This record gives sequence, structure tokens and C-alpha cells, in this order.
Amino acid sequence: MKLYVNANAVKSGNGSQAAPFQTINEAARIARPGDEVIVAPGIYREHVDPQNAGTEEARIIYRSEVPRAAIITGAEPAKGWEVYEGTTWVLRVPNACFSGDRNPYTTLVSGDWFIATFIAHTGDVYLNHKSLYEVTELEKVLHPEVNNASWDRDFTVYTWYTEQDEEKDETIIYANFQGKDPNAEDVEISVRKHCFYPMEEGIGYITLSGFTVREAATQWAPPTAYQEGMIGPHWSKGWIIEDCEVYESKCSGISLGKYLQPNNDNKWLHWKYKDGTQTERDCILQAQREGWTKERIGSHIIRRCEIHDCGQTGIVGHLGGVFSVIEDNHIHHINNKQNLAGAEIGGIKMHAAIDVIYRRNHIHHCTRGLWLDWQAQGTRVTQNLFHDNSLPYDYLLEDRTAMAALGEDIFIEVSHGPTLVDNNILLSDRALKLPTQGVALVHNLIAGAFSAVGHGTDNGAKTLSSPRYTPYHVPHRTEVNGFMTFLHGDMRFYNNIFVQKPVRPILADMCAYMKEHPMEWDDMNIYTGTFPYEDYPTFKEWDAQFEGYCGMGSEPSDRYYSKLPVWAAGNVYLDGAKPMSKEKDAVVDTEERTIQMDVDADGRFTSNLKNILDSLPGVYPDIITTETLGMAFEPEEYFENPDGTPIIFDQDYYGNSRGAHPVPGPIEK
Repeated sequence: MKLYVNANAVKSGNGSQAAPFQTINEAARIARPGDEVIVAPGIYREHVDPQNAGTEEARIIYRSEVPRAAIITGAEPAKGWEVYEGTTWVLRVPNACFSGDRNPYTTLVSGDWFIATFIAHTGDVYLNHKSLYEVTELEKVLHPEVNNASWDRDFTVYTWYTEQDEEKDETIIYANFQGKDPNAEDVEISVRKHCFYPMEEGIGYITLSGFTVREAATQWAPPTAYQEGMIGPHWSKGWIIEDCEVYESKCSGISLGKYLQPNNDNKWLHWKYKDGTQTERDCILQAQREGWTKERIGSHIIRRCEIHDCGQTGIVGHLGGVFSVIEDNHIHHINNKQNLAGAEIGGIKMHAAIDVIYRRNHIHHCTRGLWLDWQAQGTRVTQNLFHDNSLPYDYLLEDRTAMAALGEDIFIEVSHGPTLVDNNILLSDRALKLPTQGVALVHNLIAGAFSAVGHGTDNGAKTLSSPRYTPYHVPHRTEVNGFMTFLHGDMRFYNNIFVQKPVRPILADMCAYMKEHPMEWDDMNIYTGTFPYEDYPTFKEWDAQFEGYCGMGSEPSDRYYSKLPVWAAGNVYLDGAKPMSKEKDAVVDTEERTIQMDVDADGRFTSNLKNILDSLPGVYPDIITTETLGMAFEPEEYFENPDGTPIIFDQDYYGNSRGAHPVPGPIEK
């Protein structure tokens, strides 16, 4: 059955094409498996709460009749502004306008791994659908100053401040519109925390297609909490979110995240006696007891969406995103306001990305691009384009402390693998942050540094040992198979091209400074190549430790606690990129080149690397397969497809076929 919705209908009808509903929720209350809800162009100021699940054979589809013309928003128009002083205006809003369980202008952003010194409300003020900058006192609205922490510093003088009139039960908002008349402009305030999100768990097999979704008052979404988003399947299976534009969420745009565990929801914040990593282990095992299985949770698809200008993440998830596919999305300008800070920020930030495939995404101008934290087991990152994800403007680095948040294209943290990164283009100043093990990099173009190699896996105790034990799982399942800390290594580098870009002077200066002021979490390397693994053994060297070992009674040794081996072959190093010395067949071009690597406004990559490769001898290595890569050490799982079948790396970044002796890097032709 087809159900029709039109916000511009004179009155709400019966859902037929001739008499459509006025709200999507009216259709959502009666839609059943196999139904399609067709939504006409218009603005839908509602939290759509789907009441019924589809099935694998008969989905419930919500479709915008005209792509992106049906707009679901968490905001309401804000009219009735009065001049307060100069270019500052004031608005009074009755608190009865805030439906649901919280007022966004009394609710602070908070949660585990959020830096509590940042004071921000979940609500926002929007001028022509762009959020203003909240400040903590009225004086900073009356006399705003440019904030050099923002990637859009010119707009930082558009500020707002809120306070409560308890006697009148009103929210008061002051905003500096810099000479614009808010009663003549399109000014809105966020009042709802979701846009399209079932409040009950288990509402699976829903398709959301072609909508614009924007401006909701979402809360911080760490892995140890109920993870909110403007859109989300809320602990269910089989959603498809496609062809949508998603933007201006206070925290996260789309959540594939964790359900509510009342006994362990931001427990680290509220009960200080257990560290956050311990409460995270607790919540993983609790989820397993409470039905976190492949049969019930995950297997979602997010495709062809544009996700931008969200405060924390474009896509967030923990546990709920397993076995999903995230493909062909354009994710950009995430956390650029720098009004939120913590350890859960990125274009995509996912824990437990078990058997998740990220492919053909374009991710740029984010505080960091893709962050795979804990349990990146069976995860594959392939055919993606990353750039400008490492603080791209020099003014952002004028404060030395900013170096600690320099960012990178991909951050893989405390996972045991197997994590596969193949056929990607990584152009930011830092390509991968690698406090992890069990990773294979195959046929990538890498123009940035590896950082945090051998660092960042302890938990930050001042004087005591504090290793982080993270889980590994039964292959291609959610069941936990064990916990282990990190030996580092277990890395594979095959058929990649490394290019040393010119290093920005301010980065070189700050890197030198940080070497004099070392920290546990990052070595701040900004130079390109595999040389950070110089001191790691080959497999032959590592294996020799076990010769003659006969179990109990053998001489004590460090064999079980030493660094794991590293493999490398078929790689090319250009313009000063440096290999580790044990890579015997590395092609190191010592000639100074003029290498062009550009991305146009439409996300097309162009380069002259083909001409350079053609001029080099011996750059046609063997084709790489699952057999070449072997298995990750701790989970004893091969670098293979989610269904357990082997991979042959016979296709390039564009899907073109490779020859038996392929060209290094992501592009064959």
C-alpha cells in the first residue's frame, strides 16, 4: 500500500493520494511491512517515530517524492526578536514550546569522554540554516571576538547566549546577528532531539530515502551511553538510509549506536570509581547477554548521503553498526566550529565496526576523517578519498596545544584486527594514526604520516601500568572470544605508494616542539613512510624466539610480550618518503619530483603519478590475496570478506581490473 503525506495539504486526510496526511507521523503509525510512505516537498517540523518494523522480505519505505525536497527538521521558526543593544537582539520563548523530556536550552552537552570544560547547550540558533556560536556570557554576545579555534573564524562573531526566567518559565536567548534583522531573515531554534528515530528498540527493516534532515538538539554520543542521532535505527536490524542530506546536528547526524543500559549509561561521568575503559568492557558484555547478535542487530546500509556541519560526528556507532555497509557518501566539515571537544569526534566515529565495509566515500575537512575505535575486526576501508582532515589552516596551529588534536584521515585505535585498508587515496598531512595492531594496507596512495606507532594503548595512569585490554570476537560474529592488550606490530604493507608532501613550516616547528615535550597518546610524526616500524621484527626474526621452546620448563624469555612482526613488499617511496630498512624490495626514488595531487570541487582526483611510475624500474609486484596477508595474530582471523571467502585485490580504486603484476597504488590505469 502507498501512503501519501503533504505538509501543504489544506487539512489532513486519510493518506490517499487525493487526501494525503499532513504529517509523516500519521503515516508512520499505520505503515506495515511492504508499505511505502511517499512524502511531498515541504517542511516537516516533527520527530518521526516509526511505530512498526518491516521485514527482510517486505521493508517499510519512507521516500521523498522529490529528492531532498521533503525536509524533516528539529527546529522551529524564531520570530518576535527585539533589539537589545547594537546588533544584539533578544527573544523570549515559553518553555512549554519544548516538547519531550528536555529543554535544549537548559540541557548541557555532557557524557563520557566529553571535555567538561566546554560549556554548551544541546540547543542551537540558526541563521539561514547555519548555527551561530554559543558563548557563556552576555558580554561575549554584545562584544564578540573572532575565535581562531574555528575552521570558519569569520562567522564566529555571530554569537548567542541563553538564560532562564524562572518566574515566567521562559527561555531567554540573546543573539548578535551582525546587522541582519532576524525577523526578516530565516532564523530558527532547535527544539527536538530527533528527526527520524524510533523510540522503541527493534523497529527494523526501514528505508529512509531522499530526505533533507537537519537541526536537532542531539546529545553527546560516547560508546558507554545511549547514542543519539538525528536519524537512527535504535538497536535494530536492516535499515537503509540513502540519498539524504544530513546536517547541523548539535552532536551526531546518524547514529548506528548503542541502546540504553540504565545501569551503565555514562557511568564513568557519574560514578568515578571505575575508569571509562572498564565500564566500556562491562557494557559490551552486558549487550552480549541482552541479545547483541548478528541475527538481531546491525546489517544497515548508509549510501549516497551528504553529511556535513555536525558538531561531533557525521555517523556514530557502538555495537549497533556491526555488519553494515557505508558507501558512496560525501562527509565533510564535521566539528569545524570546535564548540565541542572530546574523544568521540570525526567524520565517522565507530566502535565495534565488526565486518563493516566503508567504500567509495569522500571524507574531507573533518577534525579527523574515520575513527575506528576498539574491535575493528573484519573491517574493510576501501576505495575512499580522504583529504584536508589534519587542521588544514595554519592559524589553527598557532596555539601549540592544538597539535594534540592535529587529526588524520584514518585513526585505528586499540583493535586487534584484522583491519583492511585498501585502494584508498589519503592526502591529509597525517594519513593514519595507528595505536593498534592487525592492520593490512594494500594498494593505497599515502601522502601523509603514520603517527602513534607503538604509542597510545595504555590508559594514561601517572605512575602505574595501565594497559587497555580490548575484546576480540568469534570471526564474523559478535560473541566475545577473549580480551588482550597490545604488543604492537602485526602490520602488512603491500603495493602502496608513499609520497612525502612538502611539510608546512608550522607543522615542522610544532613536531619538533612536541618531541621535546613527549606525550603517551601520540608521537606527532608528520613524515611519510613505513620507517616508524624500523624496530619491529620480520616474521623470521620473531619466529626464531620460539625455536626449541618446549612449553613449561623452558628458560624465561620475553617471547610472548615482544613486538609482533611486520611485513612489507611492493611499495614505492617518492619525494623523500622513507621505508623501513628491512623492506628489501622497496622502490625508493631519490629524484626530486613535481608531484601533482589535486581534488576538484566535485571530488575528482587528478595526478601525474602515472608518468612518474612509468619512469621507474621494478614497480610491478605480485597481485595480493587473502593468502598473502594471512591472519591477524590475536583473533586468528584472516583478512577476508565478511562471508569468510578470500579476497583477491584485482580491482582498483575505480573498479577497473588489475593485471597479474599490478601497478602499485590505488589506480591501475
